Amino acid sequence: MKTIAILGTFDTKGVELEAVAGMIRASGFNVLRIDVGSGSPTVAVDITAPEVAACAEEDWRAIRARQDRGEWVALIARASALHLRGLVERGAIQGVLSLGGGGGTAIATAAMRSLPIGFPKVMVSTLASGNVAPYIGTSDIVMISAVVDVAGMNRISRVIFGNAAGAICGMVQAAGDYREKNDRPVVVASMFGNTTDCVNEARRLMEAAGKEVLVFHSTGQGGKAMEALIASGLVSGVLDVTTTEWADELVGGILTAGPERLSAAAKAGVPAVIAPGCLDMVNFGEPQTVPARFAGRLFYQHNPQVTLMRTNAAECAELGRILAETLNAYSAPVRVFWPKGGISLLSAPGQPFYDPDADAALLEALKSNLCPEIEIRELDYAINHPAFARACVESLLSFIEAN
Repeated sequence: MKTIAILGTFDTKGVELEAVAGMIRASGFNVLRIDVGSGSPTVAVDITAPEVAACAEEDWRAIRARQDRGEWVALIARASALHLRGLVERGAIQGVLSLGGGGGTAIATAAMRSLPIGFPKVMVSTLASGNVAPYIGTSDIVMISAVVDVAGMNRISRVIFGNAAGAICGMVQAAGDYREKNDRPVVVASMFGNTTDCVNEARRLMEAAGKEVLVFHSTGQGGKAMEALIASGLVSGVLDVTTTEWADELVGGILTAGPERLSAAAKAGVPAVIAPGCLDMVNFGEPQTVPARFAGRLFYQHNPQVTLMRTNAAECAELGRILAETLNAYSAPVRVFWPKGGISLLSAPGQPFYDPDADAALLEALKSNLCPEIEIRELDYAINHPAFARACVESLLSFIEAN
C-alpha cells in the first residue's frame, strides 16, 4: 500500500492535519504523520519534531528552548528537507501533503522543494492567493488556497481539505500509471518566441539522434528551472541558444533569471553550446510600466502586455563581457555560435531591432574576453535558419559523445 506523508505543525494544527489524514486513509492509503512544530503535538504523530530536527546536525535543543519562532522555522525547514528527501530516496513515501499559515508554509515548501520534480506534493496555504514564487521556486509544488484560516474544521475548510486530500491521492495513484523508465540522455534547451524556429528544428534533430529534449521558456522562471535541472546532474547536454534573460538582469527588465544564469553547466561539468539569442531585447510589461529613465529608447510592442526595448551598443558590450567571463569557468566542452543574419527575429536586416553597431559590440566583447580555448563559430545565417540549428546540434552531439 502506498504511503502519503503529512508534514506540519501538529502542535498548532493537529486537529486539521489529523482530519486530512483520515480523509487520505479513507481513500486506501497509508499515512505517515511528521511533526515540525516547536511545541508538543496535540494528536499522535509517527515522526516527532526532535527526530526531524536532529537531521540538521545543529544544536536544535538550544534553539527550541529559546522559543524564537523565526529561528525554529529556519532550522526545522532545513531539517525537514533532509528528512523528507531521505524518506523519498528510501521509497518510504510516495507523496507529501501539508497545510498551514506563514510558518507552516515556509517549513513545508522548503522540504518539498528538495524533492524531485514529478514527486507528488500538495500545499494548502493561507498564502496561496498571493505571490507564491518564494515558496514554489523551480519546483512543481501544487498550492491550494485555504480560503479561510487553517484554524479548526468548518464548512469551508472541510471542502478545501477534502479537495487537497483527493488531489494528493489522485497524484500518487496516477504516478504509477503514467511514469515509465526512460534511459535517453537528456538535453535542455532555452527558447523564446523569437528563437522558436531554431529550437524546434534543434529538438527534432536531437530527438532523431536519440536524445530527450526539455525546452525551457526564457522568462526568468524558465531559466531558473533549467539551471536547477542542470545542477541536479540529470542533464547530458545544454543547448542554450536563448540567453536573453541576461539582458533583463543587466538592464533592469522583468524577466531576469538572476546573476547565476549560465553558471550551472560550468559547475556541473555539462557540455554546452551557447548562442546570444534575443540579447537584443529587454522585457517590460505594458508601455506605461517602462521606467522613465528609458525614455527615447527604441521599443517594440510585442503584444499589449509585453514591451520590448532594444539593447544599445554599450549594454551589448557589457553583455558580451559577462557571457564570456561566465563561459570561461566551464570545464566541460563549450562552444559559442554567432548568427550573422540576426540574433533574433527582430534584429535581422529590415526588422525593427536591426542594429549592426550594437551586434558588433556584443560580438567584439565576446571575442576579446573569451578564453582562447573557447571557439566562436560565426555562421552566415539568422538564428532561426535550419542550418544554424543543425550546426549547433551537431556540435553538441559531438561533445556529448566525447564527454
